[in-house]
Amino acid sequence: MRIPLATLGLFALAACSSAPPPAEPAPPAPVSTAQQATAVLASASGSRVSGKLTLAPMGDGVHIGGEVGGLTPNGQFGFHVHEKGDCSAVDASSAGGHFNPAGTPHGRAGTPVHHAGDMDNIVSDASGVARVNVHLHGVTLGGGAANDIAGRAVIVHAAADDYHSQPAGNAGARVACGLIRVP
Repeated sequence: MRIPLATLGLFALAACSSAPPPAEPAPPAPVSTAQQATAVLASASGSRVSGKLTLAPMGDGVHIGGEVGGLTPNGQFGFHVHEKGDCSAVDASSAGGHFNPAGTPHGRAGTPVHHAGDMDNIVSDASGVARVNVHLHGVTLGGGAANDIAGRAVIVHAAADDYHSQPAGNAGARVACGLIRVP
């Protein structure tokens, strides 16, 4: 059996071609290294708002629970993780802006575009107490990853977040601030 020279050349080229290199495996997703943290909220901007929160890794994020008191009764209040763990300024401005490692616009939690620290408003009862039960998706607690909220601040604002005004939802003054501390 005779194979034409041109056909042999094609077989040779096919044998020499290389398949694309295998794709690099994706790096492992950051995981929380802390089992729990607390944030003790102290009043800011001359308010009487205070509270205590407990944070724990859960599923794809961090669960935040606790109570905030001293709020206007039956109101809604912006509630966010801010970028810096510094509550030293009287108005809590030392905590910086919303925690936003991806550089996205402000929005409502659970929508495709929002800051990592954006959460839904908290709601106070007739006594001015808000019971917090929030799941913050896409963040970790401890470990130092870009999305790690340990060592940052939780802020309660004087007004409700409108979820669309940039850069922070037009939620007004910062009335309480607490550092997220891992024991």
